Amino acid sequence: MSKVLVLNASYEPLNITSWRRAVVLLLKGKAEQLEYTVTTVSARFPHPTVIRLRYYVRVPYKEIPLTRRNILERDDHTCQYCDYRGDNLTLDHVHPRSRGGPDTWENLVAACVRCNVKKGSRTPEEAQMPLRSLPRRPYSSLHFEIARYVRSGRNTEWKKYVIGI
Repeated sequence: MSKVLVLNASYEPLNITSWRRAVVLLLKGKAEQLEYTVTTVSARFPHPTVIRLRYYVRVPYKEIPLTRRNILERDDHTCQYCDYRGDNLTLDHVHPRSRGGPDTWENLVAACVRCNVKKGSRTPEEAQMPLRSLPRRPYSSLHFEIARYVRSGRNTEWKKYVIGI
């Protein structure tokens, strides 16, 4: 069963739902189909991959906690200096704590032990170790799940509806 990205009327991602639920929303006229795929099994009916609700749904803002797990998830468990993927990742302060660097989304990145030691108490510019991507606060907790789908090669059409993936 394929998954479908549900967008609010304002085009912001709301949810990931099943293909079956998406079809129900389309048939009831509560959503419109933006993206679809045609499979050879049932070529008569295109399978939706992205739908948009016709009416705006107000969603209360929920702060994403700043945790080691969330930082590693945001950075796709990859060193932001050398692209190493593995289990032995640490957190690195872009602007070192010894120089007053805060514990914020914008100042913490995943780094392998080797790069973290090499960088030391210097900035990436001073250590001549450029970051692969600038650290930022995720837009929503749904961001992690959508990023996982897009990075895996599934649902690549979702990418144009999600900022920063």
